Amino acid sequence: MNGAGVRSSRRVQKDILGPNCEVGLKLKALYTSIQDETIPDRFLDLLQKLDQAEQESMREHSTRSVG
Repeated sequence: MNGAGVRSSRRVQKDILGPNCEVGLKLKALYTSIQDETIPDRFLDLLQKLDQAEQESMREHSTRSVG
């Protein structure tokens, strides 16, 4: 499909969706911008601490069930 065909199909799709098309496009843009953001270091540290606590809990649980 050439460039004019793509634009034409988008226009038809936009006409079908009406005002909801604009909302969808803005939500998609927002989602993409959030997806591209970096994760704050303090959040990564918190995730690491939670993983460590979960591993320790699993170790304690496995030693209790063995002994």
